[in-house]
Amino acid sequence: MVRGRTKKICRFCEGKIEYIDYKEEKKLLKFTTEQGKIIPRRISGNCAKHQRALKIAIKRARHLALIPFVADATK
Repeated sequence: MVRGRTKKICRFCEGKIEYIDYKEEKKLLKFTTEQGKIIPRRISGNCAKHQRALKIAIKRARHLALIPFVADATK
């Protein structure tokens, strides 16, 4: 028996968020990995519109040094 996966719902569409603010570091860090990579749409469940806006917000926050480009390599 094949089980279908439940469709992931975009968090931003669900909360009716139109603009993703680059100044909200904690929200943006949820969509990045430990290495600093942006989590892809198929894993995060975002729609295409909000994934593009999220990408722009993360890049803006990185350039303003609100969030790091990469994580610390200290062991």
